[in-house]
Amino acid sequence: MSASAVTDALEEATLAELRGRMAANELSALDLTRYYLERIERYNPELRAVIEVNPDAENEARRLDAAGVRGPLHGIPVLLKDNIDTADAMHTTSGSTALLGSRPAQDATVAAKLRAAGAILLGKANKTSWIIGAAGWSARGGQCRNPYQLDHSPHGSSSGSAVGVAANLCAAALGTETVGSILGPASANCVVGFKPTVGLTSRAGMIPAIRSFDSIGPLCRTVADAALVLSAIAGVDPRDSATAGATVHTDYTKFLVPEGLRGARIGVPRSVFFGYSAEADAITEHAIEVMRAAGAEIVDNTEIATAAQLTTHPAIGMVVIQETKYHLERYLADTPGDHPKSIAELVEFNRSNASVELVHFGQGSLEMLAGFGDVDLDSPAYHEALATVRSLAGVDEVLRQHGLDALVMPTCPPAWPIDLVEGDPEPRGAAVPAGVAGYPAVSVPAGFADGLPVGITFTGTAWSEPTLFRLANGFEQALPVRRAPRLAER
Repeated sequence: MSASAVTDALEEATLAELRGRMAANELSALDLTRYYLERIERYNPELRAVIEVNPDAENEARRLDAAGVRGPLHGIPVLLKDNIDTADAMHTTSGSTALLGSRPAQDATVAAKLRAAGAILLGKANKTSWIIGAAGWSARGGQCRNPYQLDHSPHGSSSGSAVGVAANLCAAALGTETVGSILGPASANCVVGFKPTVGLTSRAGMIPAIRSFDSIGPLCRTVADAALVLSAIAGVDPRDSATAGATVHTDYTKFLVPEGLRGARIGVPRSVFFGYSAEADAITEHAIEVMRAAGAEIVDNTEIATAAQLTTHPAIGMVVIQETKYHLERYLADTPGDHPKSIAELVEFNRSNASVELVHFGQGSLEMLAGFGDVDLDSPAYHEALATVRSLAGVDEVLRQHGLDALVMPTCPPAWPIDLVEGDPEPRGAAVPAGVAGYPAVSVPAGFADGLPVGITFTGTAWSEPTLFRLANGFEQALPVRRAPRLAER
């Protein structure tokens, strides 16, 4: 296959199309890997989506070509967010130069599952630094940029994963979400982002944020692609006790039924998640009418707690501080290599390397954690706070009260201009209820506002991934708005 023919055939290709071409011997894993590596070389200097490429990617592709079909993701190049461990030549740093000396002892479970499914780990994706400040900025990766308007934010923190998929720098990507880190970038970059129920995918080998909220999920160009990737990485893992509930390993592609919206009851928490963006509101209103026309019953004003009610509750603060300190300290201490082994050491490293790590923003959150005393995740007070947090959003109550399959709302406003002085505006969007409850949510492209993508989010109860895939796929089929950004070499 000529280079020009490969290029013409592969941009925006779905995973099913790529697998079909490989099965028909029209495409090799090496062809596909080189295609994405060439696009990374051409476009990443401007986009800053990929923090590093896997130096063994081509050799892995050759090995897969020689071995024959290995699994459902055979030969598919996938980017991993740079907080997911790989025990190979790549680094795992959360975008920080402080962790360049770390050497994870083994792959994260999701990375190992991707390899077992035949995927090629193409590289690591840029992410928002734990310094925070501006979405998509990290000391290692620089400022990741929105491919639809380069001076606008890619959202975060799974910025590079979403941009890489949107710009066809990879076939699929993994992101991680605490509250909004998959959903927001998916909306801002016109891709599908699926945040699973906490515990459906293992977090073993993920640099932790808030463990009760953390989840790993796919970012893809279509709902069907996301279903295929999630099917490959889901399931019980002895390394992560939260996955004990993920006892049924399901092929989520079987829920991608025709007319998936017909007969569904979908709630709209209008007074809570509308009103902060006229553009997002208008796009969501149109999406709601499309869903009605596709056979869904829309139940209006099915209200749940506001983001302000959730994020200002004292129980949230206790869970956030205790879990972040405990799990991040353990990760730093337990990961082999020459790097800071505690949050206090990380703070000192950043101070000593301020011209790199603190060039734009301070590290107040890390300093606060370093100064916080000992934590006890076995204490009754902590468990009471966590139980309170889980119940705050009221998702189950409203679903049950109105007999709903899911809720739908704007994912977030259109992307805002990047500002490396003042940082990002106050976060707004659909992620908080699913985040604090530990429930699944999926953002699907729904329209454009002045050239910038906007998505809508479907949220359900725990383990409702099959329902969300059915609804999201039905909506995508009824209103297919995905289009690739126009990229220019610079």
